[in-house]
Amino acid sequence: MLKKKPVTGMRDMSPKEMEIRDYVLKTIREVYTGYGFTQIETPVCEHLANLTSKQGGDNEKLIFKILKRGNKLHLDTATCEEDVSDMGLRYDLTVPLCRYYSAHKEELPAPFKALQTGPVWRADRPQKGRFRQFVQYDIDILGEPTVLAEIELILAMTDVLDKLSFEHFTIRINDRRLLTAMVAYAGFPAEETESVLITLDKMDKIGMEGVLAEWKEKGYDDSAAGRFAGLLEKVSHDKAGIGICREALAEQMDGSVCDDLLKIMQVVGDVTRADVDLVFDPTLVRGMGYYTGTIFEIAMAEADVSVGGGGRYDKMIGKFTGQDVPACGFSIGFERIMMVLMEKGFTPPDAREKEAVLLEKNLDADQLSKVFAEAQAARDDGHVVNVTNMKKNKKFQRESLAEQGYTEFKDVFKEK
Repeated sequence: MLKKKPVTGMRDMSPKEMEIRDYVLKTIREVYTGYGFTQIETPVCEHLANLTSKQGGDNEKLIFKILKRGNKLHLDTATCEEDVSDMGLRYDLTVPLCRYYSAHKEELPAPFKALQTGPVWRADRPQKGRFRQFVQYDIDILGEPTVLAEIELILAMTDVLDKLSFEHFTIRINDRRLLTAMVAYAGFPAEETESVLITLDKMDKIGMEGVLAEWKEKGYDDSAAGRFAGLLEKVSHDKAGIGICREALAEQMDGSVCDDLLKIMQVVGDVTRADVDLVFDPTLVRGMGYYTGTIFEIAMAEADVSVGGGGRYDKMIGKFTGQDVPACGFSIGFERIMMVLMEKGFTPPDAREKEAVLLEKNLDADQLSKVFAEAQAARDDGHVVNVTNMKKNKKFQRESLAEQGYTEFKDVFKEK
């Protein structure tokens, strides 16, 4: 007997949910292509060496690994994991994009504006809004070193959420260079920067007291922790806060970092049509190890977690080619967006009119030809037409079809 239970952390999806997913995917694609992004597709599997290059942060611990095949697999002599596994399912779309770009750079426009969508896998602990298999929808700009990339990505993202009728959301923005400067200003050891920031990234969950306690557990000097916390207390989450950072970190950081943040905030604020607040958040870290500059995340009242984020990763392509290429990208939290829309009872506004044609059994060939010809003509006009046999309990059948979105009904009886 085959098991009927779904795979843990992975989901089956109903026709109703698929209709909404298709609409959301179509909306996102229309917005992104309107900004000049072009679609590529990469395999779901990658070589483990690419996936474990110390660029993916904790996600590298969550890889679904694939056994070697055929004469490559020798279980009897295997002594370590590398002897039995050489590939894994991708945990995001950024690593495959960088590999693709590295192999095809000479054929691609500069800058290259890439659009990708598809499933990714992480052996994570399933919880609300977090699954082991989920869809990502990414846009990236490769080869553009200025804040033009960040501005376009954020504007495109706000357009998507506006088109999906989200009325208010917040974009938090920071810069990895500013965080590094704060660590140096506080007096933490330079080689411990990533460890310090990994703890800071937990601020939303454990608060400043929890961060200070974890720094103490790691053995960091109390004076460095106190100086870092003291600076955070002075920094407001607006343009004035960026000015405070510029002044306090003048010895540790070039002022252009603050100039870039201010320019992004001003242009996005001036141009976006969405109901959005753009705030400076000096505690925003983002866990991926490959970020080198601007970072940003979306938060909204309807969701308890971030529903998208991204940033600049100017060093990642160089891991493949030996030559760094400016790169900036954004990934929308598609599954979390879907979760919010489903909970709101969202209905796609452009759903086609649905008509159900209920046939009495044993119609002759001439009558069936007429019915199907009329159905084809209606489909040509953009309608959905479901031709089906009439059931004994016609009332229940109509109610069931109505639940599926059918609003027009036509009964066809056998001609006497």
